Amino acid sequence: GEIPESLLYLMEGKVKLIKEGVSGREQIIKMITRNGLMGYRALIAGEPYYGSAVSIEDTVIITIAPDILYDVLLRNYNFSVALLKELAIELGYSNHRTISLTQKHIRGRLAESLLLLREKYGFEHDNRTLRVYLSRVDLANLSNMTVSNAIRTLSIFVGEKVIAMDGRKIKLLDVEKLEKISKQG
Repeated sequence: GEIPESLLYLMEGKVKLIKEGVSGREQIIKMITRNGLMGYRALIAGEPYYGSAVSIEDTVIITIAPDILYDVLLRNYNFSVALLKELAIELGYSNHRTISLTQKHIRGRLAESLLLLREKYGFEHDNRTLRVYLSRVDLANLSNMTVSNAIRTLSIFVGEKVIAMDGRKIKLLDVEKLEKISKQG
């Protein structure tokens, strides 16, 4: 609900953008990675923030004053086009996620979320373990499900040998099967 005072650039770390929903339930709207921008939608639209940014590990954030941003937008055609492209990609992503989170079954939503984490953060050196460690609550919030459903579905995925878990570390054992589950919804 605050009015943006600057554009935020995530130089280091990982951040989740959240919005409180019905009954105070948290929904993860977006995961931001290193070199990501935050707050640009509200800043450019001249609107208050509709959610909150929460660091999930140590972060370094650079703030860019609006007058500097607008000056660069006016003077640098390539930057303006790149930002427009980023906004268009973000809109497409949001549309896709809305449909997925409202129409897919629990298995499909959780599989999609695990694949999203792989895409955003990649793997550790073993090329299987996700390079982000989320709580079960965060996984549930990212997948639009209850924590108990997330835990149960993760256990099923472990039993099917699609993933392996060690605390918050998730290892993707069968990405092909995970993609199939996601597509089937």
